[in-house]
Amino acid sequence: MLSNFQKCLQVTLAYEGGYSNDRRDPGNWTGGKVGKGQLKGTKYGIAASSHPDLDIRNLTVDDAAKIYKPEYWDKVSGDRLAAGVDLATWDAGVQSGPSRALKWLLASAGGPDSQTVKKICAKRLGFFQTLAIWKSYKKGLVNRVASVEAKGVAWALAALPATAVKAKLVSEGAAAKKSAGRNAIAASGVGGATSAGGADAVANPRHVDLITGWGLAGIVVLAVVVIALLILRAHIHERRAAAYEAEAATIGGV
Repeated sequence: MLSNFQKCLQVTLAYEGGYSNDRRDPGNWTGGKVGKGQLKGTKYGIAASSHPDLDIRNLTVDDAAKIYKPEYWDKVSGDRLAAGVDLATWDAGVQSGPSRALKWLLASAGGPDSQTVKKICAKRLGFFQTLAIWKSYKKGLVNRVASVEAKGVAWALAALPATAVKAKLVSEGAAAKKSAGRNAIAASGVGGATSAGGADAVANPRHVDLITGWGLAGIVVLAVVVIALLILRAHIHERRAAAYEAEAATIGGV
C-alpha cells in the first residue's frame, strides 16, 4: 500500500534486530574484499555477505531503509499491494527473497485480503521447514510469521469498525487454539497406539511374527514422524493463537 513502507519497515526491523555475528547464520560470512571466511555479521537484517563494502556494525536505521526500499519493497511492488498483504509479502521477501515472496503472493491471491495474508504465511512456514536453519531458529521463525499474520490480517480488515476487527482477531485466535488442541490430542493418540503395539509384542510373543509381517519397525518410524509433525502443528497453532490474542489486545476501547 502506498505510504505503508515505513510501517512495514518498523515491523520487520523489530524482528531483524541489531548487530549479530552468529556463526550459524550464513549471512554473517563474506569473502572478497574483506577476506575469505571473515565474520562481519548482520544488522537490521542487512548481511555482510550481500553488502561487503558496508560498515555493518555501525549501520543506521536510515541506512537500512535506503537499502530495503529499492531492493525489497519496490521489488515486491509494495506500494501497489493491499494493506496487510503488503506486510506479509514484504516481510517474506526480506527473509526469503522478493522473487520467492512474489511466487507465494501469486499462489495465494484470489480471495479476501485477510485470507491472502494467511495463505502467504502458511506457505512461508512450509518453506522454512525445508531449510537447514529450521532446527536452530524454529521458535523465532514461527513467532515472527505468526505475528506478521495476525498484524497483516488486522491491517487487511482495518476498513471495518474497530469492534468488528477485534471480533475477527479473537475468532481467528480461538480457531487456532482449537487446531492446536486437535493436533495435540492426535499426537497423543498416535503415541498411545504405537506404545500399545510395542507392548503387545512383548506381552504376547506369539504375535511377534504377525507384527513383523506388518513391518513393525517401519510402522514405528512412521508413527514417530507423524507424532513429530502433529506436535509441530500444535505448536504453530498455539503461537498463531497467541499472536491473534496479542493483536486483538492492541485494539482498545471496544
